[in-house]
Amino acid sequence: MDMERKQAELIQQFTEQATATIDPRVLASIIADATCHPSLFAFSEILSVPNVSKLEGTQLSSSLDLLRLFAYGTWSDYRSNASSLPSLLPDQVRKLKQLSVLTLAETKKILPYDQLMQEIDVSNVRELEDFLINECMYSGIVRGKLDQLRRCFEVQFAAGRDLRPEQLSSMLQTLSNWLGTSESMLETIQDKIKWADSMNEASLKHKKEIEDKVDEVKKSLKAEMGGSTDGIISDSAGGGGIASSLMMDFEEDRVRPKRRRHPIA
Repeated sequence: MDMERKQAELIQQFTEQATATIDPRVLASIIADATCHPSLFAFSEILSVPNVSKLEGTQLSSSLDLLRLFAYGTWSDYRSNASSLPSLLPDQVRKLKQLSVLTLAETKKILPYDQLMQEIDVSNVRELEDFLINECMYSGIVRGKLDQLRRCFEVQFAAGRDLRPEQLSSMLQTLSNWLGTSESMLETIQDKIKWADSMNEASLKHKKEIEDKVDEVKKSLKAEMGGSTDGIISDSAGGGGIASSLMMDFEEDRVRPKRRRHPIA
């Protein structure tokens, strides 16, 4: 939560700065500061500021392209397009490699060392593990386990990146499917609740019928005997009375072994 709050504060800070100026050089400087900041990993809000969009077609349009790269791209993308982009500062290089790890973690929970080394351009396992520990896990953007035996990084958590424009339709479809499943599940739960309510109502009705019949029997026996039926039919708390005694006598007679009659000689 602290990381999310810090992100929100930084996003607000840089978007306000970008909104307050139309000077292309100042905007390019804001972009450089944002992409260098060690605690900022989301850039689409800054990219959506109208003044930033106006860099398109100017002499500093490469700064806008760089911001797009940090919002949606990876270190491999930068290497492929380095000639048309500004040179990166060391902090920007580290940030872009961190973002590259997040991109891989979006779709896979087991990241092979070989794939990671190729993606962030490191030459050995020690350097890779140092980067994952010091620059990714300590910064809070990922959590996981380094498996040296299997030569892989097991991702347990990864911060989300900015949603790419081409991902919008897929994301909307995923949310639509989730909504449909949730509504179906809600209907099933409501049906179960109605069924439980009806069963409870039937049970109470049945209990009431039995209680009414017991009352009728009590009244009938009382009328026939001309007195109280307390000793004939016991209530639920007592458990005594003539009815209980009769039942106990019946049980004793049922289980008592019968005597055999010896034949008359």
